[in-house]
Amino acid sequence: MTDCDLAYRRLRNQRLVGPKLAGPDEVVAWLTAVQAQDYGGAKWALSMRTNGITDAAIDDAFNAGTILRTHVMRPTWHFVTPSDIRWMLALTAPRVHAVSAYYYRKHELDSRIFARAGALFERALEGGKQLTRVELAAVLGKSGIRAEGSRLGHLMMRAELDAIVCSGPRRGKQFTYALLDDRAPTTRTLGRDESLAELARRYFSSHGPATLKDYVWWSGLTARDAKAGIAMAKSKLVQEVMDGRTYWFAPTKSLVGRDSLTAHLLPNYDEHLVAYKDRAPLSDAMRSIMWPVEDAFPHYLVVDGQLVGTWRRRFGRNEAVIEVRTPRPLKRDEKKALAAEGARYGRFINMPVTLSLV
Repeated sequence: MTDCDLAYRRLRNQRLVGPKLAGPDEVVAWLTAVQAQDYGGAKWALSMRTNGITDAAIDDAFNAGTILRTHVMRPTWHFVTPSDIRWMLALTAPRVHAVSAYYYRKHELDSRIFARAGALFERALEGGKQLTRVELAAVLGKSGIRAEGSRLGHLMMRAELDAIVCSGPRRGKQFTYALLDDRAPTTRTLGRDESLAELARRYFSSHGPATLKDYVWWSGLTARDAKAGIAMAKSKLVQEVMDGRTYWFAPTKSLVGRDSLTAHLLPNYDEHLVAYKDRAPLSDAMRSIMWPVEDAFPHYLVVDGQLVGTWRRRFGRNEAVIEVRTPRPLKRDEKKALAAEGARYGRFINMPVTLSLV
């Protein structure tokens, strides 16, 4: 298995090439969790793995609650499904608390304050209500709990991790919170060992080939727990050694008859990029592309799974312009694949797209 083979297998397992999934909820369920602090970029990441679900349709799914957005790993925002949210929180929340302990102390947050805040959130949101972060901050303030800046952020995140709140439907462009009991009232729970095995199996099936270090990075679990999960899921996975590193993945049919050359305008936090500790297999000969990318061109152009450039979007009066920057001229077939990808993005946002190579 070469770096190119590895990258292509990941493309297929992540559903960026080959068979697509029907809707955003199926994509999130397959990947288990999709990094989503950039909401707009995360929606495009979901669409790329379907047969063309639009931006507006994903908003509808989010508002309806078929996909939820919460802090569940590392910690950062992720899309998860209602059926997975509870067992994942039970498994990963203790690790997020450990990572966040310094910030809890810095902001003078303890179990008593978290419990008071959680009870206030439950009271404010009962009866199917949805409130914005600003509105919930006001609720805390009226009860004497200081809630601003990153202190408020940690209070909200703790309520998410404690399975009290999660995303509600958007109110215009504003995000709201709702009670998890309202958004996911009847979802399964798993025992700890069962959760460790389930998370490992699903990560390596949807993101593999990947290493133990990749999985520890993505999940936020300890190396000990990650190893235990792999051991319990081992019967459903295979392994292959490349350059002294052991890669795990689900057994699949031989990768014959590859798709023609593909280009992907990946958003900044796409799972193909951020789900791995070792990103060297993605970079090919384009070592001059820095990681993380400069903010001016915050997204990534990938050709056949290999990082070849960066891109950004800006809106004109009646169109969107996608500017692409590459350290070398694109070949003719790469330009053709990029044009097809630009057209697909236009269908996603329901607007003509013009590509500009800069």
